[in-house]
Amino acid sequence: MKGFGFATAGQIVFGRGRADEALSFVLTLGQRVMLVHGSHPWADHAAEALRAAGATVLAVRSVGEPDLAQLEAALAKGRAFDAHVVLAVGGGSVLDLGKAVAALIPGNSAPMQHLEVVGEGLSLEAAPLPFVAVPTTAGTGAEVTKNAVIGVSGRKVSLRDNRMLADLALVDPSLTDGCPMPVTLASGMDALVQVIEPYLCNRPNSMTDALAREAIPKGMAALTVLMNREDASARDDLALVSLFGGLCLANSGLGAVHGLAGVIGGQSAAPHGVICARLLVPILRANRAAAEANFADIGRYDEVAAWIALGFECPPALALDRLEIALDDWGLPRLGRWLAGHDLTLLAASAQVSSSMKANPFILSVKDLEDALHTTL
Repeated sequence: MKGFGFATAGQIVFGRGRADEALSFVLTLGQRVMLVHGSHPWADHAAEALRAAGATVLAVRSVGEPDLAQLEAALAKGRAFDAHVVLAVGGGSVLDLGKAVAALIPGNSAPMQHLEVVGEGLSLEAAPLPFVAVPTTAGTGAEVTKNAVIGVSGRKVSLRDNRMLADLALVDPSLTDGCPMPVTLASGMDALVQVIEPYLCNRPNSMTDALAREAIPKGMAALTVLMNREDASARDDLALVSLFGGLCLANSGLGAVHGLAGVIGGQSAAPHGVICARLLVPILRANRAAAEANFADIGRYDEVAAWIALGFECPPALALDRLEIALDDWGLPRLGRWLAGHDLTLLAASAQVSSSMKANPFILSVKDLEDALHTTL
């Protein structure tokens, strides 16, 4: 057995109805709280409860996927406020902005000095502020990852440091109850991709494998239920899959789906979860074809197909076809509405050198990636 490391949040709490435990934890870390939040009403409750307990709260709204300008504006507010702790409440984009602000407030440097690819990629000057993450969607697993994705000049790049892991990641599935079907589908498919890609990537380990084996069938089954009716048990399962996805990607890797998604998301307004959902099947097919061409073991691809098939009660050989049909039936948009006018060859070439692509199980050619993109239009 190969050795491995496993890094995650200082503490993980999972459970329905446990969200308020994050607030008492925040108060042990500091009395000047910067609350980075989206539109979920629990954020208003959190602010009121913290103020009632004697804390001073600066609430900063995160809108859309964070870009450099939004990060710089939030950072200036946090420094002027002299925040002692950052609490992020929202989807993955909100958590990323909160994580980045917590990482950068203690230093005097600009974000570009630390961003990968487009910046200098320097290590943080000082340890981040204490950071608490409370997700309100089941998708990214950003509450347990050590990077924050920021948009810069048409690219999505990461601010990354092992010290950026949250002090507490609290996942309360009840915060996802009633999430609109389109958001549930896109974010849920992102969660599913983030347990499938680590399972198939070129650097899995025993712990991420164990998480992925439980999560893949659980996630597919939960999605098929939630696309038909609201169900608390399915919400719980999908929230757990999202958490496991964050743990898996942070400790093994992703692959070509996310390699392409980072490029597409940086150059268009296509939602990340929709991109990942549409690319999953064509990339699974491309990677399996590469495995067969290289006489590699295809056992894991068969396992993934069988787990997907359980959600549709169909033979494994039909699983990928059924998933593609289901995405259409569930109303998931195709990528053509965002990629019209884009040079697919250029997108594929840019994706080939992305960080996520390094973990893909095989080197896919530009044509392979371009062909995958064509199927999503």
